[in-house]
Amino acid sequence: MRLRRTDVRDGWTLLHLEGRAPVGLGGVRVPAEVPGTVHTALHAAGITEDPYLDDQESAQAWIGRSRWRYRTDFDLDDLGPGLDLVFDGIDTVATVRLNGHELGRSENMHRSYRYDIRAAARRGSNALEVDLESPVREADRRSLELGYRPHVNSHPFNALRKMASSFGWDWGIDTASVGIWRPVRVERWTARLSDVRPVVTVEGSLGLLALHIDVARTDRDRRLAVLVTIGGRTIRADLGRDTDRIVVDAEVPDVRLWWPRGHGDPALYDVTVALIDVSDPASEAVLDERDQRIGFRTVHLDTTPDEHGTPFTVRINGRRIEVRGANWIPDDAFPHRVTRDRYAARIGQATFAGLNLLRVWGGGIYESDDFYDLCDERGILVMQDFLFACAAYAEEEPLRGEVEAEAREAVTRLAGHPSLVILNGNNENLWGLHEWGYLSRLDGATWGAWYYHDLLPRIVEELAPHIGYTPGSPFTPAGSGLGDDPDHNDPRHGSIHIWDVWNEKDYLHYLDYTPRFVAEFGWQAPPAWATLTRAVSDDPLTPESPGMVVHQKAVNGNDKLTDGLLPHLRLPNDMSDWHWAMQLNQAAAIRTGIGWFRSRAPICSGTIVWQLNDCWPVTSWSAVDGDGRAKPMLYALRHINREQLVTIQPAPDGLEAAVLNDTDRRWDGELLLERRDYEGAILAEATIAVAVGPRGAQRVRIPDEIGTASSPERELVVAALHGVRALWFFAEYRDSALASASFRAEVSRIPEGYELTVQARTLIRDLTLLIDKADPAGFVDDALVTLLPGEQTTLRIHSTEELDLETLSAPDVLRSANQLVPSVQVMPRRAQVRA
Repeated sequence: MRLRRTDVRDGWTLLHLEGRAPVGLGGVRVPAEVPGTVHTALHAAGITEDPYLDDQESAQAWIGRSRWRYRTDFDLDDLGPGLDLVFDGIDTVATVRLNGHELGRSENMHRSYRYDIRAAARRGSNALEVDLESPVREADRRSLELGYRPHVNSHPFNALRKMASSFGWDWGIDTASVGIWRPVRVERWTARLSDVRPVVTVEGSLGLLALHIDVARTDRDRRLAVLVTIGGRTIRADLGRDTDRIVVDAEVPDVRLWWPRGHGDPALYDVTVALIDVSDPASEAVLDERDQRIGFRTVHLDTTPDEHGTPFTVRINGRRIEVRGANWIPDDAFPHRVTRDRYAARIGQATFAGLNLLRVWGGGIYESDDFYDLCDERGILVMQDFLFACAAYAEEEPLRGEVEAEAREAVTRLAGHPSLVILNGNNENLWGLHEWGYLSRLDGATWGAWYYHDLLPRIVEELAPHIGYTPGSPFTPAGSGLGDDPDHNDPRHGSIHIWDVWNEKDYLHYLDYTPRFVAEFGWQAPPAWATLTRAVSDDPLTPESPGMVVHQKAVNGNDKLTDGLLPHLRLPNDMSDWHWAMQLNQAAAIRTGIGWFRSRAPICSGTIVWQLNDCWPVTSWSAVDGDGRAKPMLYALRHINREQLVTIQPAPDGLEAAVLNDTDRRWDGELLLERRDYEGAILAEATIAVAVGPRGAQRVRIPDEIGTASSPERELVVAALHGVRALWFFAEYRDSALASASFRAEVSRIPEGYELTVQARTLIRDLTLLIDKADPAGFVDDALVTLLPGEQTTLRIHSTEELDLETLSAPDVLRSANQLVPSVQVMPRRAQVRA
């Protein structure tokens, strides 16, 4: 009998069991989708509003404090020798019953559950019930049972194996959702493949695959074998009657290596595993089959101390990779809504932004295989956190056993993805132990050290030795000379997080750091205008109107936005101008930080900006907002993450141009250096020969006659090499003599929408088309374009709307920094500002 899977998707209802609820809900069975959550079911039924709108967060807080029952009926016409009910994910604490028989309990959102239902099932109709406990009450109860452990935010999420950000974060809505969040199915079988785990290595031109296969069977008399097909070759291995585990080795000669984007093709190989019944040699029926793709590559995390401290360098196939990454959070507060197409769109935005790594943050989830499949295909490296974040975690039972089971299942499922190159023990828990005062508050209690330094590295070594491991982020590696208990956020050693910039300091203080690897840093801005006004209905809409405050989760977030803006721009009183100013300032902060960090190569080996995406409409550090719209920051990333980049930076004796070449080709030529005034006149110029080898960098001192301004408020430096240009402004926006933007514009139709050509009559800084104000579904291919007088740019607009020049060139749509600068000329307060 070949394994048969039947999804249990239809006929689900939802019943409120206990807790405060709106009048009239008691005893009412609400239609529910599976996969789904209580929140989304109630909204679909018209009982609640969209939880993302205005202050529905508070209005729907009762949901997470209630108990709920999911129920459905499904038919079985054949019980079979093996009969299982499989839940790929239950959120979170639940009791599962079939026909009144208790099958078991779930305790962990991050695990799957398989129940043998032969004793409870019957032919015909079967009644399935899943009772879900209140996550808020369960977290509180378990925090008492385990003993207090410090954590960020308001709920003790660290007492429950549930997505931490479900309880809210400094960018996330507090839903405390419950539900059956991944698919449910019935499986009928006689024998099946329970686990297929590839371990890949490379020796010279030979790819080596060790395929670890676990089998479940209903009887010992049946003779079984596996057929493994890879690269056009099939290998057969027989299992003894008492054997349920086997390793099949395969060799791929002249193997094509998997490379991250920018370094080569992400070559993938199809692997098929078939479990066959060989009791009857004449038939050899297939009982179960798995298809997956693997890639051959090697991973090494180089933390060998050098003259600058301790590096954190990712090497793939022996090659140093300059990491240009972003942190990834759940793309929806209700993760069941994230489809393969949505993953593809978001990862497409990551590649648009020039990224080559996504770090899946530890307060979220292990994403679906679609996420990792797409990263495999597109050559996007993945750093996957184990799911611990910003808290201390008890090492005692029952949490201890849940953590181990969860980690083993996750590593087994993800081990075959070549994109997954780092498994990381936790987010900020090592650093927070000292930085946030956790150590004294623990008063001797366990806090998670055993997980990060013992359990998790053992599991990775056992199940996925081809994947790198680091105990935490940030992390100071052993051998750094800082002793056994470092603060784990020293810029000279390993990976660091930079949060004093933003929380306390202006973004120019990124230049105070010469880090080895930056795994988190970021700057806030509101979402796109169309996203903001869809989610917040305040009238008038202001930065501190009620809905705006709900959709700003950072502590003193608006104050930090203001404090971070004022050194560069004056604070607008008009809401549209405020919105644009904050988005522009976020983009400027990120290109400042990354430009500086990249210019420190090879000392600094990479950056992972916080963050790529959002889970709902909110003011946050994201480049893509909760509705999937690009903020100007995404374009800043695209510009500053170029494989070949010129950037101008301060040096001890003036200015220097950093020429960065992250390609396999030499980059030689004459670097053009100019000092110009805002009218475009060349005040001084020079050319300097540069020769930058593959994956190399060269820094060039800019001559004093070019790097020193006569009138800082109206001068800039231009550095250009083969069409790649960098600009340096001597004065901040607010202190410059930047005049109102004057330009000529024209629009023309193209198959995908429009082309808008803008020719500058004056200097225009950071020209940006906020296309969502004209077409909420539109997209434009470039932004933050600075034009010198006489220059022009053409913006390609993807849109199906009827748009015209008047709409596209309206001052509220076609924005620039010029609009935010007073027309009066003032003397600059600063001498050095990057573009």
